[in-house]
Amino acid sequence: MLEELAFADDAVAACVDAAAWALPEQDLIAALDAVHRLEQRLAAVKLALVREVDGRGTARTQGASCTAVWLRERLRLTIPAARRLIDLATALDTGNPGIRQALADGAISLDQARVIADTATTVQATADAETADKAVGVLVGWAAQFDPTHLRKLGTRILDHVAPDIAETAAQAALDAEARRATHDRHHLTLSEQTDGRLRLTGTLDAETAGLLRAAIDPLTTPSGPDDTRSPGQRRHDALTDICRLTLRTGQLPDSGGDPAQIVVTTTYDELTRQLSSGTLDTGLNLTPDTVRRLACDATILPAVLGGTGQVLDVGRQRRLITGPLRRALVLRDRGCTFPGCDRPPRWCDAHHIHHWADGGTTSLTNAVLLCGHHHRHVHQTDWVVRLGDDGHPEFIPPAWLDPEQLPRRNHYHRRT
Repeated sequence: MLEELAFADDAVAACVDAAAWALPEQDLIAALDAVHRLEQRLAAVKLALVREVDGRGTARTQGASCTAVWLRERLRLTIPAARRLIDLATALDTGNPGIRQALADGAISLDQARVIADTATTVQATADAETADKAVGVLVGWAAQFDPTHLRKLGTRILDHVAPDIAETAAQAALDAEARRATHDRHHLTLSEQTDGRLRLTGTLDAETAGLLRAAIDPLTTPSGPDDTRSPGQRRHDALTDICRLTLRTGQLPDSGGDPAQIVVTTTYDELTRQLSSGTLDTGLNLTPDTVRRLACDATILPAVLGGTGQVLDVGRQRRLITGPLRRALVLRDRGCTFPGCDRPPRWCDAHHIHHWADGGTTSLTNAVLLCGHHHRHVHQTDWVVRLGDDGHPEFIPPAWLDPEQLPRRNHYHRRT
């Protein structure tokens, strides 16, 4: 396979610099069609490889917490894109050979394959495998005429075409099942980080939680006066902010990585006093100078001295356990799990002794790194070696079986300087 892919790579490379402007219009369109078909056929190969990687557990063997995280680091994908690849690869491997073949033939696109696979799964759950196969055949034929969005709409009535005798009964059963799920299983809350640092909240609350939220948020959403021009949505946003602040002030939340639940803002003292400084949250998001000054009015300020590379030089009195000022210094330096490819934030991390305490290691900043639970266990159970580089930041030496040259690796998801 590697030899064949190398030939294909050479062929594509030869086309990259070809003069598309010189092609007659008919050849230009034919070339576009050929490239699109080739893209889909390569997608079928890629899905087969992803399925094999996932099935073997390659990601965990190489230190990642799951295949999606490994694909993000290896192929520079987003986590949602990686999960979609894995889900489709699994669906095509465990059934639906007609979809896999249509993709391999270049007859359908990757997005169309997802739509057809989703529909086939629904049909099989509602009817049977034979009916699902018929639905796949019909949808693959329609894919030559309709884009994925239209194809999904057509799929909602596919039983009318492949099994009209059970279509009405199946539709009613699907509605009943949806009603039961809405009553029992559908309460959830999803937090999705946007590219500009904002957070999108979506979800469905059960009746009790909805009542609690309304009781807490409604009194805070009242307009503050005739000059309050905020929309209802903006007032609810600000009310949620007030609720979070009130909750943090109770002091009754569980600890977060050894410290009380808190917001950590990094800035410089001189610029803070001159009212010029922006700041950085421990999640990596930037704050305006006005926001930093406002938060500083109601905050405990921990002095920390940084070197030119961002290395923490002094944070006051050290303790035996990696808590308090020492842990905050570790958060300031590492910004999250330091294992290569991991983006888990500080509050999800343990403080790991590079030279174990039981073996005479000290509890100090130069002998500690932040690791999430998964990678903390992984480092203890495998041959990965952790050390601090010349600039004082953590780096990891992979085992020889993974990288014969054992080149040091670093986490690039938390670095901001």
